[in-house]
Amino acid sequence: MKVVVNGKAVELKEALSLEELLKTLSISNTRVAIAVNNTVIPKEKWASTTLKEGDKVLIVKPVQGG
Repeated sequence: MKVVVNGKAVELKEALSLEELLKTLSISNTRVAIAVNNTVIPKEKWASTTLKEGDKVLIVKPVQGG
């Protein structure tokens, strides 16, 4: 199954939840925001939101700056 994460194609062996995707990509699930197909998914729904073929995922981490 292929999805696009932050503009890059990612091949997954099976459908994953957003929570599982973060673990697979070694991304800490603290202080990130996730949108799937341009819809922001609340953190409490990450475990129950399963990715589908062709989904476009945007994972955003806050960056401190000035």
